[in-house]
Amino acid sequence: MPVVESRVVVPVSPEVAFAVSQTQGEARKRWDPFIRHQHLLGGATGPAKGVRTLTVQRFGFRMESEYVSYAPPTNVGMKMTKGSWFFERMGGGWRFSAVEGDPGSTLAIWRYNFTCRPKWLAPLAERVGAVILQRDIDRRIEGFARGCADPLVLAAAVLARP
Repeated sequence: MPVVESRVVVPVSPEVAFAVSQTQGEARKRWDPFIRHQHLLGGATGPAKGVRTLTVQRFGFRMESEYVSYAPPTNVGMKMTKGSWFFERMGGGWRFSAVEGDPGSTLAIWRYNFTCRPKWLAPLAERVGAVILQRDIDRRIEGFARGCADPLVLAAAVLARP
């Protein structure tokens, strides 16, 4: 199962970094280059363990996912429940921790794993997919870092903090 990981240090506390990562709507679009559209499903009003989301990726791929963990301000995890035909499984986790010696900064580590189908194509598809997903996750975490310095995103994050 391929695993891709990106990390960045941002100049905000873990509480604020976590809140930025969970922004939605226009605030989310300001920093997250991965999504075209994203919303919570089933009448949920905020993220929590068991809540499902629908995400439409910038090229139009759709994925439904479910929060499998939600522990502000340290971590959040998700798994794909419905998605593109080529993913058999996909999951991810985002961790946030204070930088030692600099409690005003946060180390964010985002890790994803996946498997592809059909099985006969998986060895090649997973090698290619790891390269593409790594590039996407790197861009996404760079956008997150910009969001942690964007006054509009920070204001939305503070309003939505758990």
